[in-house]
This record gives sequence, C-alpha cells and structure tokens, in this order.
Amino acid sequence: MCPCSRCIKGNGGPVDDYRVIADELAADIASGQLPPGSRLLPLRRYARQRGIASSTAARVYRELTRRGLTVGEVGRGTFVRTSAPAAEPALAEPGGARVDLELNFPVLPGQPAALAASLAPLLRADALGAALHPAVAAGTGPARRTAAAHLARGGWTPDPRQLLFAGNGRQAIAAAIATLVPAGERLGVESLTYPVVKGIAARLGVTLVPLAMDDHGLVPEAIDAAPPLRAVYCQPALHNPLGITMPSARREHLAETLRRHDIFAIEDAIYGFLRTDLPPLAALAPERTVVADSLSKRLAPGLTLGFLMTPEGRTQDFAAALRSGAWTAARFALDAANRWMADGTAAAIEADKRRDAAARQRLAAAHLAPHTLQADPHAYHLWWRLPEPWRADTFVAAAARRGIAVTPSGAFAVGQGHAPNAVRLALASPPLDALAEALDVLAALGRGTPEDAGAE
Repeated sequence: MCPCSRCIKGNGGPVDDYRVIADELAADIASGQLPPGSRLLPLRRYARQRGIASSTAARVYRELTRRGLTVGEVGRGTFVRTSAPAAEPALAEPGGARVDLELNFPVLPGQPAALAASLAPLLRADALGAALHPAVAAGTGPARRTAAAHLARGGWTPDPRQLLFAGNGRQAIAAAIATLVPAGERLGVESLTYPVVKGIAARLGVTLVPLAMDDHGLVPEAIDAAPPLRAVYCQPALHNPLGITMPSARREHLAETLRRHDIFAIEDAIYGFLRTDLPPLAALAPERTVVADSLSKRLAPGLTLGFLMTPEGRTQDFAAALRSGAWTAARFALDAANRWMADGTAAAIEADKRRDAAARQRLAAAHLAPHTLQADPHAYHLWWRLPEPWRADTFVAAAARRGIAVTPSGAFAVGQGHAPNAVRLALASPPLDALAEALDVLAALGRGTPEDAGAE
C-alpha cells in the first residue's frame, strides 16, 4: 500500500509480518507508483491507516531504508530515493531519457573503430587458438613488459617481474585486500571512499576504519590515531569522489607513516592515467605499496584488464589470492589488451580522454557557476557542496524527477559519521550537449529550494 501523502487506505486487514508490507512498498517504488522524491506518511499516521502497531510500521520503514529505497531527513520526513544504493549502480536502459551523471565510463567517438582495427589480427585462427587457453596471474613475459611500460608515469615504471593481471580493477583491489588484511582485521580507508571497497570488505570479513581527510587528501596523522591497522586503502590521484590529488609533501609524509607503522598501502590508481605528470605513492614507498589499476577507465569496461603492481618479495602472495578468488584475467582479454598497449592504440585513446576530461571540467565550471565545486581540472568527476537548504538525498531525488542521475555523498561515507551535504557528478558518459543541458537543470535546482523543486 502507498504510504505517501497521496495514498488511499488499503483494502486488506492488518499484516503482522513487516517484511510483507515492505515488499509491497518496494514493488510500488519499482513500478513508479511511488516516484523518486515522494514523501512517506509519518509513522503513526501510516500505522493507523494500515491498522498495524507503530512498532511494526517503524520496522517497515527501517527495512525500506536498509534496502536503499528510502532516506530519512531529520525534521523533514522519509523520502523515496532516486535508485538503489550507488555501490552497485545499474545502467540506464538503452534509449531511455535518463542522463547518467552517476557512472563514469567514458567511451569516445571513434574509439570502437580504433580498438577493432588493432584487434583484427587476434581473430586469425592461429592467434585466437592461443587466446582460448587459460591465463595465469602472471600472464606472459611480453605482456608484463608491455603493461609495465604502458603504466609508467611521472618518472616511475613498475618492475615487470612484480606485475600481475586480474580480470578488472575491482578484482585487483579485492585480491590486494584479501592478501594484506585477514578476516576480522582492520583496513584503514579515507572517510569518503570508493563505494565498491565497502562491499569487498564486507564480503571478506574486513572491518573498515575511516581516516580523516583534508584539502590535500588522507591525513597521515589519522593513521597514528587509529586502532592498529593491517593496511590502508587510498586514492592519491584524482580521489573518487572528491577529485583531490595529493601534493608531493603529503605523499612523502604518508610514505614515512606507512614505514613507521610497518603497514602496506593499497594505492588505487584507476584514474591516474589522467595525471601522467605525477608518480604514484609506490615511487616513494615501493616496499610498502601495492598499486591497483585497470583499463576500465582508460579504454572501456566491456573488455578490460586489471593490474596489480606488488612489493618485492610479495608477488606470489598476491598471485595466490588472485587464483583462490577466481580473479585472474581471461586470456583473450590479456592478449587483446597487450595488442592495444603495444601498438599505441591504448595510449592514443588515453590522450584523447585527457583532453575530453579537461573539456568537460571546463563545461561544468561554466554551467554550474557560482556554485561551490571541488575538482581536479583533469578529472572526469566533481564534488558539489550543495547550498542550504538542500540535503544530498533530497537533491538526488529532485534531479531524478528531471531525468538526471547523480550520486549522494552517503554512498561514499564510511561508518556512522555524518555525510556532507554534497553530491558527486560523473561527467564522462553523456554527449557534451546532453551534459551541458543537464548541468543547466542542476544549476537551476541548486539556486532554488526543495519546495520549489517539488521535493516536499
């Protein structure tokens, strides 16, 4: 039954199992009967209307929140969210009106043709025959050397002997966490972090410890103040969602802190290709850092490859984790990626994406002015600190009602701490004209209030 302010009283008797009622409401949300931004009735009123105890109604509302379907705001009520939690977002249906500023997978015009031309020799019977065999975590010698040269940046080049391959970047991160942090132990993460890491840690039985951040990224002193950690996961370059890039002095301080505590860093370098001028943290603390990277953002998520650059003496440990987790790369993907990296196709596409990301940042700055934005000018995403009286989830719901998907700050928050009133905008997916139009709509929303936007 619909508990929003437009609903009518149900025709059934009281239902004691709160999960049955929650399932009905979830179906109403999925069907659009309860659209994003709808405000649910106050608990007591809904309980009276449904003929159930207030405690049962409270459990229904908590269950909807647990499923990621609603969000409560103190003093304002409970609202239907724009979508399921952003840790595992779903792509818009082809041809739909939804403008996706939630996912960040740039595929540029002309890119499929370039990749296909490079891939053509692999489709010969003799070459394809080799690609049909399974791959090991270490890949092949030529593939390691090619990948090491391709992943080099800022004067740093990984040692090919310490390079391993995963199916994608998420699997590389999972293997790194599984290797360094036993079940029941603690992993330090930035207080706002890549949402998938939260899911990986939960599946591996790892406890996440949020670490303070400032305008330069992770604060090393937060590691000193934290309970004993087995490792730290961080994003020194183009942090997701904040867009922060750690300056050299902060990286040096972090490297010294890792050595002092005798712990490792898992460095997420997925966006590092957009800042080729900066070396990774691994250049300063190679014995304390494992670097995770992939081709998902560099090229495309549909046919990708993950990389793990491991500390000396620990490569076999990470290889064992890749094997036991079934996270090793497919041989066809390995051979295809090796061709793209070896013949310059990947490098050319990445250079185009660096220009594209910079152009999209300029577009966003122009269309969202004078709102408070935080972004690296090289990044494919930005962080928008919303003006009062907006709250993140209410803004997300109002944007969804206008066909625009954005991500609230709560998707990135770790632990029970307060999530800031901010949203992340992923700029990579829409065509430039659609992006400009969507940014204009969002800017107008920000200049108004939830009441103006019909979010009440």
